[in-house]
Amino acid sequence: MNINDPLQLLGGLSPKTFMQRHWQKKPLVIRQAIPGFVPPVDRAELMDLAAQSEVQSRLVVQAHPATAGDWKFKHGPFVRRAIPPFKQPGWTLLVQGVDLYDERVHALRNQFRFVPDVRLDDVMISYATDGGGVGPHFDSYDVFLLQAVGQRRWRIGRQKDLSLQPDMPLKILANFEPEEEFVLEPGDLLYLPPRYAHDGIAQGECMTYSIGFRSPSAGELAREVLQGLAEQAMDEVGDKLYRDPKQPAVERCAEIPDGLVEFARNALDDALRDPLSLRRALGEYLSAPKADVWFDGGNASVLKGAVQLDRRTRMVYDPHHVFINGESFLASGRDAELMRFLADQGFLDAADVKRLSAAARHLLSDWCESGWVHAND
Repeated sequence: MNINDPLQLLGGLSPKTFMQRHWQKKPLVIRQAIPGFVPPVDRAELMDLAAQSEVQSRLVVQAHPATAGDWKFKHGPFVRRAIPPFKQPGWTLLVQGVDLYDERVHALRNQFRFVPDVRLDDVMISYATDGGGVGPHFDSYDVFLLQAVGQRRWRIGRQKDLSLQPDMPLKILANFEPEEEFVLEPGDLLYLPPRYAHDGIAQGECMTYSIGFRSPSAGELAREVLQGLAEQAMDEVGDKLYRDPKQPAVERCAEIPDGLVEFARNALDDALRDPLSLRRALGEYLSAPKADVWFDGGNASVLKGAVQLDRRTRMVYDPHHVFINGESFLASGRDAELMRFLADQGFLDAADVKRLSAAARHLLSDWCESGWVHAND
């Protein structure tokens, strides 16, 4: 993708300009971002997905849309009879990660790859009957809201008071103060930065696609990276034992010896001595698939021709490594160049597969057998 070319998806802005002006700064409404948009997943297909145990789905029902409160919330899967009638107003079905299960939605998601892949989370589809919504709220991530079917009225605002209504099954703002209001038609797109309050209400039958981008917290990253470093520690530090031949007899036997504290400090220093250890732990975490993602085993014979990444595969890289589905590999030279192309473009043609070294082709063969990579027909 040329980040300097204007995109209709961004209202004529180039990705470079959009990121400079709006990303994590201010909302943007884009009329007819995708003209004549035909949703790849219709209502019946969405209901089928919500019935599957491996798909995350939620049902929100507001018993009395004309009054505040009285919300009901359930997790799926949902058989059809567990979902309210389509003529009943005020309910919403939310289906998460649809891009993992539908190639057409995955292709739609890929139109937003001017943002780093490690930030892109998934595509959620919400279906609502007239008056349906989830109440005024804020998200801790960036989101593009693409109107797919019908109309949705949005009210948005910079919200300083983030207090929530008590005793509610949903995180609904207690004192929502909207600053703008507009109605989105099919093909219209709304970008919202993190923590920008919003409330979307369906006007008639409505379907909205949400392309979300995760924003990991400092605490989350610290926890996951430290855990990754801990798993690497035995390889980095080894099994050297603590020794204390000069330990004197003690009167206060419960006190931790200073020597053991120093031994632990040196062990941590040794674990971090490798300058790539932090990058390795971070890349493995950021490329790890979600817990509910699984792969079907494949066939290594695909190495006779071109290959493409499975839509569920997460593959990223840094200057030293290639990361795929939570695993890391040192890469350099032509192999690194080709593997980075695979991560960026999602495929390698037959000529490029032949250019890989024997070791890299063996690695690619393992990925094929794991179902992470497939033949590109």
